[in-house]
Amino acid sequence: MFDVHAGYIVMISGAVTVMLRVLPFAAFGKRRPDFVLYLGRVLPPAVMMMLAVYCLRGVNILAGSHGIPEAVACVMVVALHVWKRNTLLSITAGTVAYMFMIQAVFV
Repeated sequence: MFDVHAGYIVMISGAVTVMLRVLPFAAFGKRRPDFVLYLGRVLPPAVMMMLAVYCLRGVNILAGSHGIPEAVACVMVVALHVWKRNTLLSITAGTVAYMFMIQAVFV
């Protein structure tokens, strides 16, 4: 049986999501402030670097695989991104290479 409260939660969540997506366009119109454009340029690389640091913080180069799978995956991601400029391709290929190395090569 359909739970009425769950339906309300879904409807409210959907309305809030739509409102949050429309609000910036309603507030700024077609002209975006320079500060918003600046944040759009600097935040994606900053977030990617924070994620890289977070993912690599537990690597111990003195034990196990000595960080080789992580290093190879990072180099692969950077090289593919510089070459193809396709984020999805570079992240997917780096993830697949890393998973292959830790599952099959460095067991």
